[in-house]
Amino acid sequence: MQPGLRLLIQLVLEFAPVMVNLIQKHTAANLDGANYQFPKVIQEVIENVNIVTQNWSNAEEFTQEKYRQQQLAIYHNEIKLKIAQQQRETALQLPEVNKILDSWPLRLYPSQILESHASSERIPLKIFIAPPQVQFDKSVQRNEGFSAIELVLAEGLREFVNQHYSLHDPVRPTEFLAGAWDSKRFHSESSIKSLFGTLKTQPSLILESENDGDYLNFRIAYWGLGQDKYYYQTISRLPYRQILEESAKSRALEWKKLRDELIALGEDIEEINSLNKDNAINLAILEKVNKWQNKGIDISKLSLEYQVNHQDFEKLCQVLINCHCLVAAWVADAYHLVHHDVSPLLPELLPSLLKDELDLQSVAAIATGYKQVYQALQNERRFWVPELALQLAQSLSNLPDPSWSQEQVDYSISTWLQLRQVSTLEVSNALEAMQLAIKVEDEAYVEKLREYFVAVGDRQNLVYVEKLLEAIAHLKDKRHLETANFSHTLTGHSGKVSSVAISSDGETLVSGCTDKTINIWNLNTGKLTRTITENAEAVSSVAVSPHGNYLAVGSCEHRKSNVKVWDLKTGKLLHTFLGHQKPVNVVAISPNGQILASGSHKIKIWNLYTGDRICTLWHSSAVHAIAISPDAKILASGSSDAKIRLWNPRTGDPLHTLVGHAGEVSAIAISANGETLFSGSADATIKIWHLATGKLLQTLTGHSDKVKSIAISPDGKTLFSGSADTTIKIWHLATGELVQTLSKHGGIVNSLALSLDGKSLASGSADKTIKVWRVVSN
Repeated sequence: MQPGLRLLIQLVLEFAPVMVNLIQKHTAANLDGANYQFPKVIQEVIENVNIVTQNWSNAEEFTQEKYRQQQLAIYHNEIKLKIAQQQRETALQLPEVNKILDSWPLRLYPSQILESHASSERIPLKIFIAPPQVQFDKSVQRNEGFSAIELVLAEGLREFVNQHYSLHDPVRPTEFLAGAWDSKRFHSESSIKSLFGTLKTQPSLILESENDGDYLNFRIAYWGLGQDKYYYQTISRLPYRQILEESAKSRALEWKKLRDELIALGEDIEEINSLNKDNAINLAILEKVNKWQNKGIDISKLSLEYQVNHQDFEKLCQVLINCHCLVAAWVADAYHLVHHDVSPLLPELLPSLLKDELDLQSVAAIATGYKQVYQALQNERRFWVPELALQLAQSLSNLPDPSWSQEQVDYSISTWLQLRQVSTLEVSNALEAMQLAIKVEDEAYVEKLREYFVAVGDRQNLVYVEKLLEAIAHLKDKRHLETANFSHTLTGHSGKVSSVAISSDGETLVSGCTDKTINIWNLNTGKLTRTITENAEAVSSVAVSPHGNYLAVGSCEHRKSNVKVWDLKTGKLLHTFLGHQKPVNVVAISPNGQILASGSHKIKIWNLYTGDRICTLWHSSAVHAIAISPDAKILASGSSDAKIRLWNPRTGDPLHTLVGHAGEVSAIAISANGETLFSGSADATIKIWHLATGKLLQTLTGHSDKVKSIAISPDGKTLFSGSADTTIKIWHLATGELVQTLSKHGGIVNSLALSLDGKSLASGSADKTIKVWRVVSN
């Protein structure tokens, strides 16, 4: 068995019970109100979780209880992060810090370690290596370019961590601090105790190797969040001398093949041996050993000095790298699983790391270790057992023995049925029984089941899962749809209302008008709170920054129109952006509040705060609509040439052009998840596109005139459209169904704005009014 695999199995056998114990202590602390004084609202949640309900006949009760368990776990993790932050702030102020530093084993100061990533939502696991101090003797040829073991080992582990567990990975952030350990001075318990005393709030893994004769004692030290003790244990003794000698023997045997070929060609054997002395010496020793063993001689007491060179040390280094990578991956998996609910990555990596070395016994040991950790987590969150077991199954599906993953899938499905009190006695397949209790809320779980069965090639069960997804789709179609009720009308403008916008807090409505005024209203009461009259030009478009501080206004009256930015709260003019040579038809602010885009026959991108111009996007036709993706990496523009263009708003580079409309594109919106683009046109249609690929997904028809404005609900399920036919239509996006038509306006509906919570809709019209609607689920 490969040394790295043997080491991993020994780690799993030793370390899995340790993680289980930590989880059990964590669970006990979570559910014991006497251990920590929780806020009243959280204490009520804990009391609810502790109530064991025997009959979950009400699906909503079940969903609520499941949600409570999730929220409680999130709360406890947040508490641990806050406690860790407080302890970080005080750790460096302790009077004994200077004394601790006397035996400090790192080249970094505590402050350098504790202050990095202190504000992160997920505290990274930090990994240190205390590399071995291998003693070389005269048989080792060290003059052949062999690098120090520490450097080679650090480079190998760094490459592995950066590729699979990067510090910048939002899912499994892990930081490897190569070269931090003062390997010439410190090893063993005193160093670990010194580290833990100061870094106990920083989850850490120390991989330590210490020379012990012909062996390396491989130890690990570990602590996670909220641990009052560290784990420190020798998990294996690696026979490094044997690894070197086995490599030397293997080289000698390979060289023998070459030597025999040269001898067959008539070359002199002494001359051949002189060309590769160490292989010749090693082969001579091997041949003597074989001769003596065949004669029954015990050679165990003989001192056989094989000649070891840089190739053998490279082999040893590769073994050590493999060992360190396997151990680091398993512990990192365990840390991120326990503290961040992230599924293990190592089972996916094992086949490539160990190639053909994985046997059934090894798979069983590794799978059992993960299973123990997951079972401990399941005790903490009983209602999340199906999801947890399925998560483990997906990880184990990468291993050669499929029975381990199948066992977890079966357990996941059976638990799902038990929690809903569904019997399997009258069906041939447990998935078939799920039809009796399936809800729309189960879609994510069923999708994960589908992913698993696709991955393992289980077509039979995939058929049942597809039927479950069809049932969920049918239930979604029957669900209550969003409609809008008229609330009140705002009057005060003397011209056509061209644009409306709602602040992120849902309290303020801004309207722009061709009468050259900008009105600011209380959305809920309809009271006019301020009028900005200093704009001096007809207003074409208004936009409010995500934080509600800035109001951007575009003007369209003159050829050389401008863009102004106002302080929304005070009405003070902050910036005037000059540069457009034609009327500005539209302005838009990115969801991150960093950039402002203004469109005429070209689009100009500005820094909202400084007023600096970032770049210009060149159109050949008038631009009437702009939308910016949630991550601010894509800007979509619609123009009078009936085309939609996608851009990089930072560089000005064109990305893609979408063609499909038969008239000018006058309205554009992007879904909150950044996946879908919606466009409204003078051809009276609304088109739905996949933003990344530009594929046309669906076309909505129903308006009898130009579509002037569109808005998307926060959950991406409902679309609102305003038209020159004076109506507002509400669409159910999953089916394309027209749900409702609102007909209160007496003129073109130029603009729509939806509040961030999706509960209030405002419409601005050429009839000089703004109407406010309340969005409800029926």
